[in-house]
Amino acid sequence: MTDNSIPIVTAPTAPSPDVATENRERLRRAKVVGVNLIGGSGCGKTMLLDATMDLLRPQVRVGVIACDLATHHDADIIRRHADQVVQVDTGEDRPIDARLVREALRRLDLESLNLLFMENVGTLVGPVDADLGQDAVVLVFSVAQGQDQPDKHPHLVATADAIVLNQIDLLPSVPFDLQAFRASVRGINPAVPLFEVCALLGEKLEPWVQWLRGRMSRNGYPVNYTNGSHWFG
Repeated sequence: MTDNSIPIVTAPTAPSPDVATENRERLRRAKVVGVNLIGGSGCGKTMLLDATMDLLRPQVRVGVIACDLATHHDADIIRRHADQVVQVDTGEDRPIDARLVREALRRLDLESLNLLFMENVGTLVGPVDADLGQDAVVLVFSVAQGQDQPDKHPHLVATADAIVLNQIDLLPSVPFDLQAFRASVRGINPAVPLFEVCALLGEKLEPWVQWLRGRMSRNGYPVNYTNGSHWFG
């Protein structure tokens, strides 16, 4: 289907023994870098995706598996810059899982993508860090959520491949100790790349975008310079 509708995927009932490995192998065969983007409600994941894709395209073809529990609002924002979008229904604020990703991958033309974001959703409590078959895990925090977020979620910080602190435009207006936040992150994961950005205003995004390009380059994945948009169901 090539109209403007966004396909919606719900989890199948039949379990599979190693779906994450299946997803990873499928992405690697298609030479697509998969990024599991984890962040709580209100951290600005959707705005970050929108601003990031605006900088990457048209040189990089980007797909998104979007979690939007009640409406199409986030997916409708994302589709402005994404080459392909599939919406998944996790149900009742549950995080996305590998089975949902597998179903979503079946709706995507992976051969025409370079990068795939798996937008995770939840309260950062529970199995939000489950393996989806991704190449990298990126954890998104927000200035509005407070400087103690790393200490509240040390396991997520310890296992993240990169961390994005969003909404830094709020620093003059809220009681957020940036140095304390940085120290908390470094105390848990000393080597993790930390990007401090304002997705809303499109500020300080280039180091984060370069990191994404580096992940594709490191894997030896070519970039498709052909522009265009496709919607699949």
